[in-house]
Amino acid sequence: MTLYLWLKAFHLIGVVCWFAGLFYLPRLFVYHTQATDQPGLKRFKVMEEKLYRIIMRPAMILSVVLGIWLVIETWESYSTSLWLWIKIAAVVVLLGYHHYLGRLLKAFSADNNPHNEKFYRWFNEIPVLLLILIVILVVVKPF
Repeated sequence: MTLYLWLKAFHLIGVVCWFAGLFYLPRLFVYHTQATDQPGLKRFKVMEEKLYRIIMRPAMILSVVLGIWLVIETWESYSTSLWLWIKIAAVVVLLGYHHYLGRLLKAFSADNNPHNEKFYRWFNEIPVLLLILIVILVVVKPF
């Protein structure tokens, strides 16, 4: 098999792991917001921290590094394709979302949650919309 196929496979593995965290961390924030007992609050802090640092961050790095490598490998074929540039813009938004989750994590760690449960329920839908957009762009290549 070619290197390109291995890169694509591990890129997809990284993306799946990253999105699992992007879907789950805001859901943990919903439950954390509802928690009132100290053991529960402490448990959520540990779960959120481990999810972000041990799963999400490495998966994000793997996704981005291999994604850039894949773009370099296919640059001549796709550099003028609008779908690629829209996908890159969507990934940049996703990176901003990821880093905002990190800021929210720090706020929860400091017992300074800035939002209510309803906010996190809606906020949790952003990566779903980005995933739909990115998959359609990559698979269908509509532009």
